[in-house]
Amino acid sequence: MDVQELYAAKLMSAEAAAQLVPSDSHVAMGMAVAEPPALLAALANRIETGSLTGMRLWYFHSMAHAAKTVLKRENIGRVRPHCMFLSSVERSLIKADPSVCEDLIDFVPTAFSASPQLLREEVALDTCVTMVSPMGKHGYFTFGTANDYTSVAARAAKRLIVEVNPLMPRVFGESPLHVSEVDGIVENRTPLLEVGEHPPAAEDELIADIVAGMIEDGACLQMGIGNLPAEVCKRLTGRKDLGIHTELLTPAFASLIQCGAVNNRRKATFPGRSVFTFAMGDELFYQWLDDNQAVYSLPVDVVNDPRHIAKNDNVVSVNATLQVDLSGACNSEHMMGHQYSGSGGQLDFVRGANASKDGISIIACRSTAKDGAVSRIVPKLEGPVTTPRNDVHWIVTEHGAANLRGKSLRERADAMIALAHPKFRDELARSI
Repeated sequence: MDVQELYAAKLMSAEAAAQLVPSDSHVAMGMAVAEPPALLAALANRIETGSLTGMRLWYFHSMAHAAKTVLKRENIGRVRPHCMFLSSVERSLIKADPSVCEDLIDFVPTAFSASPQLLREEVALDTCVTMVSPMGKHGYFTFGTANDYTSVAARAAKRLIVEVNPLMPRVFGESPLHVSEVDGIVENRTPLLEVGEHPPAAEDELIADIVAGMIEDGACLQMGIGNLPAEVCKRLTGRKDLGIHTELLTPAFASLIQCGAVNNRRKATFPGRSVFTFAMGDELFYQWLDDNQAVYSLPVDVVNDPRHIAKNDNVVSVNATLQVDLSGACNSEHMMGHQYSGSGGQLDFVRGANASKDGISIIACRSTAKDGAVSRIVPKLEGPVTTPRNDVHWIVTEHGAANLRGKSLRERADAMIALAHPKFRDELARSI
């Protein structure tokens, strides 16, 4: 059948598409910018009217569309979230109603790189719903900003329903999606969710200076989310022959590509192209991403595989943490007795950078929290270990940088105390 005829045969309203989802089923949702608002609203309507019950929703990093529909407070309990990375959406729900929501939101600990296998082999996925870019003349959509686990879940689920948004960029890479693979198509033009930058704190400026000073020409970069990576990138515009192999692609990375600091010419994998698995930014960034052969999107079990990361030389991995103990172990996901986020891909890239020839892994954080009242450098972690001390390489705060590789526990403690805020150093020294 002609691809246009096939498209037309599968085109339906969001309400009709939502009717395809049975009760008591496992549903995977496109993450972050790829949340499909019309489909989620239609599913929420079924949940609220009682015609869809027992739905278990699997996802990473929810945002505003889910918060207004399937994850709004009235629906927690009617739908069972299986969240692999908490965002402000879940944190707000738990903060507002901890006695109920903390029990009803199921946090599923898993590395980002392991999520495709989890959804493919351990979860009996009935349906996957996600936003995609428009279909091309040969019948292919792309997953746009979210290849990650979504491209795998789309094939693992019994049925796939896509929401076509003409504003979703068409992105080159693996896992193009043919119209023959889709069970239902919904059309909905809506602005993409945007994530902006915030003014950096003075500590972030100091940390960014230190981190940028550790990055040389020819480095292959991965950076996490937040103000710090953006500040580091601003300091790299004069570098040459940088490469990008990253979990998250952001406007800060786009600026490095546009100014010529990034050309990917020294990379062993996908030379000439910046590799990523999901993207978030603003409208101009999404326009730049569209039909841009300088970037290449792959599933997260490829992008975040330490063995694949390490094929490139000079990998520099920069990630943030919430708390570091005196041995160097990092808790990057748990705070004040509660799950705050998730392990994400931090350990994947720490290990990938460590295995890379001349690679370095950097974990960075401000030395204090709560306006200086609490030290992030602690004798013992209050939550789970996201990055074990065995894997930690460099730790950076506004007070300096410490290479922990090859150091004894006593040497590590001395180095970590030197990175702590001066007002906490004596107390930390007494704890040894």
